Amino acid sequence: MKKILLMFLLLTAFVLSACGKSTDSNSNGNTSNNSVGTGDTTENTEASETNGEAKDTEENTSSELENLGDVSVDKGASEVVLTIPATYIEGKTQEELNLIREMEGYKSITLNDDGSATYVMTKKQHQTMMTEIAATINNAMKEMVGSVEYPNITEVKANDTFTEFTITTKSKELDMGESFTYLTFYMYGGMYNIFNDSGPDNITVTYINADTGETLSTSNSSDLIQ
Repeated sequence: MKKILLMFLLLTAFVLSACGKSTDSNSNGNTSNNSVGTGDTTENTEASETNGEAKDTEENTSSELENLGDVSVDKGASEVVLTIPATYIEGKTQEELNLIREMEGYKSITLNDDGSATYVMTKKQHQTMMTEIAATINNAMKEMVGSVEYPNITEVKANDTFTEFTITTKSKELDMGESFTYLTFYMYGGMYNIFNDSGPDNITVTYINADTGETLSTSNSSDLIQ
């Protein structure tokens, strides 16, 4: 089960790789007198490519969140029944799932006819699973601060339910990398709440300037999934 949970967290990798692209902080749309026409064409092309990448990334994230929505969690009085869609089982056989059950100590894991798998675990085991997911998300947020990809981010915070994220940055305007990170937080919040059987209608991501406290941007996952 741990491997499957890590796989869910790795779904955000495509967002992080997209955010790793740097932009020229000195580019303000001005070009030299010798290449005004060429510069305008290049900038228009780059803007078009950037908008296309942003749209593709949003569509991919929306699709992944919808796939996560296919995860079924049923909390009973003494046990939790969790059904993982075939998309994330990676063609595992019943024998392979039996080995996972023995290793993790779950009550049962059943491979269903549609390729999905149903896990039955105690409430304590589910609590442990949620604690591990929360720890993984918190560690990922800590690693973002001052990283090579996000050198201007000074703090990343989330509420206990991972439905509200606050990112503090030295940037006065979000750069390309920072502007894509809201998709990562949508994934984090979506994963946590779906596995916790508390799937939220909305996840809010707010960016704040570290020096002024000014809110630079606020986005909502409800705007992404229509």
